[in-house]
Amino acid sequence: SHLKVHTRTHRGERPNACDEPECDYRATQVSDLKVHKRTHRGERPYACDKVGCEYRGSRTYDITAHKRSHSEERAFACDAPGCEYRSSAAGSLKAHKRTHSG
Repeated sequence: SHLKVHTRTHRGERPNACDEPECDYRATQVSDLKVHKRTHRGERPYACDKVGCEYRGSRTYDITAHKRSHSEERAFACDAPGCEYRSSAAGSLKAHKRTHSG
């Protein structure tokens, strides 16, 4: 059930183990393990549909985040007082926030 799988996240349970040699990845959900295994196989089934762009991602989120790089959308905003920084990527915002904390 969904509740059973969700509860695993709170308990730290990760019953789904990667079977690749020397890989210790474990997941709470089988679907997460399936996506992880793509990294071993080099699979990137999701392609950017912008003409001339060759980006491919292994997760639907990867392609969604990548597509923002082609647009003017800057969904991630810094919340520091007086700062107007905005980014199309959550990771870039996280790195930017470190400039405020030293």
